[in-house]
Amino acid sequence: MSKRLTRRRLLGAVPAVGLGATALHAAIPHGHGSAAAAAEHGASGAHATGNGHAAFRGGEVDHRANGFDPHTILRDFDRGRTSRMADGRTLREWTLIASEHEIEIAPGVRFTAWSYNGRIPGPTLRATEGDRLKITFINGGRHPHTIHFHGIHPAAMDGVAGLGDGEIGPGGRTVYEFDAAPYGLQLYHCHVRPLAEHIAKGLYGTLIIDPQQPRAKADEMIMVMNGFDTNFDRANELYAANTIGFAYSDKPVQVKRGELVRVYLVNVLEYDLINSFHLHGNFFHYFPTGSSRQPSEFTDTVMLCQGQRGILEMRFPNTGKYMFHAHQSEFTELGWMGFFEVSA
Repeated sequence: MSKRLTRRRLLGAVPAVGLGATALHAAIPHGHGSAAAAAEHGASGAHATGNGHAAFRGGEVDHRANGFDPHTILRDFDRGRTSRMADGRTLREWTLIASEHEIEIAPGVRFTAWSYNGRIPGPTLRATEGDRLKITFINGGRHPHTIHFHGIHPAAMDGVAGLGDGEIGPGGRTVYEFDAAPYGLQLYHCHVRPLAEHIAKGLYGTLIIDPQQPRAKADEMIMVMNGFDTNFDRANELYAANTIGFAYSDKPVQVKRGELVRVYLVNVLEYDLINSFHLHGNFFHYFPTGSSRQPSEFTDTVMLCQGQRGILEMRFPNTGKYMFHAHQSEFTELGWMGFFEVSA
């Protein structure tokens, strides 16, 4: 009996046979109807464009039909509904709804996703250390789900089975309420088994807790590094920052020369142990978890395991286009690559 053809088996043969990204993607069987859609739309995977950079074939992803746009997500920070508590503190409230829907993750390639509030990643919640946070969670899906927040909170608010309200069944709801602590870059995700599948299908987002003494003013953006297993073989066929591969290559991120740029970088990639961020033509200060005012290093590349995150701060002294991408070439060729376009 022949062994099932997977991306992992093909990648093992790449050095020997020189298999390119286009042939690699075209050779993989895809579930969710994506193979048929890819064939119909000519989206056979990554290929080199005229300027030597990778891109997807077959046109553009329909962000409007998806219900979210990676360029909007990049600078979209949700500070919730606010009110003043009796003790003078700020109460911030959100409602997050888990749902199931199909999205387009590459031209003509569709994926049956699970999401919070119809977008992947979910809303970037933002608060200040010491605020009271109240998140109403509604499960609009067909499977049990939760929200597990990284940070400091009571056990009953941890969003895991057997604690507090535990797993929330279809049609159910619960409220997570706790103080925002510690300051830094946190994340949230579903914590129902099988955990990898619940995360890999899209149930995750970011929680930014600002320090009481604000950070320096900057052009701020969120990049959630993720990927998609389109054929259920526990190996990703597509990689991205904020879900849509090559989105920031096709339409570069606009920044100003000399202006402080702050990137909140989160790795939620499943099925691959390590992800990375590499910046061309510049260096950045890196603050692991954003929990200290002192950077750990001045570099152009950082490696992150699953669930790790950190803050990158940089200034571009020159104008022009500067690539950023995973330093795993495989990830880059399959979508995780973009550009900063620096103007005067």
